Amino acid sequence: MRLDGTVAVVTGGTAGLGLATARRLVTAGAKVVLVGRTEAAGKAAAEELGPAAAFVAADVRVEEDVARAMDVAEELGPLRTLVCCAGGAHSKRVIGRRPMRLAEFTTVVETNLIGTFNAIRQALPRIMAQPLRGEERGVVVATSSIAAWDGQAGQSAYAASKAAVVGMTLPLARELAEHAIRVVTVAPGLFDTALLETVPPPVRDLLREQIPHPRRMGTPEEFASLVAHVVDNPMLNGETIRLDAALRMPVVL
Repeated sequence: MRLDGTVAVVTGGTAGLGLATARRLVTAGAKVVLVGRTEAAGKAAAEELGPAAAFVAADVRVEEDVARAMDVAEELGPLRTLVCCAGGAHSKRVIGRRPMRLAEFTTVVETNLIGTFNAIRQALPRIMAQPLRGEERGVVVATSSIAAWDGQAGQSAYAASKAAVVGMTLPLARELAEHAIRVVTVAPGLFDTALLETVPPPVRDLLREQIPHPRRMGTPEEFASLVAHVVDNPMLNGETIRLDAALRMPVVL
């Protein structure tokens, strides 16, 4: 699908994978609404991207926040693309001296799964209202993780939330097929983002050694490149694509 003259909403669009994706979409001719919780980061990102970008401070878990972002998108033009990059992680074991509390598990699931669903459900009426452009109206790209299959000890909340995103991809694609809207999920492996910067350097080095080829962390630009291809390729639908350099996380690091 051509992006020129269209609008895209990118949740988690103020940093990391989301910001790189927003840059790529703007380069392809789209206007972009960046959704994020941090005002300073959002304003800085929008300023970098120029007049083609707008920032909306929003929590993807909150209906009213996401609705406001979609309204801003509609003001800019025809909304045809949604990329869900907002997410969070909380690594904590279920048993031990300081076991994970229910509230901690719930927060991760609410952000990664419910936040993704909330953005999708509110974008869809706007995308469905658009006339066909070629053979489709729009594209939804969600973000999972290889933890959906290869979750480590202590990642029960994160892995569960990301596996659920994978689980809803095909049903959504099947439901939206009659409206000419595609749904695809990208499941990145180890990427050089702020989330990974919280990992101690020795552990980062150990993780890097597990990657078959290329033996390095992925870059946000490589994630953005795949998203751009998903939007461009009409035969990609109902699929979750691992973007991980053939990495399969071991049981024990």
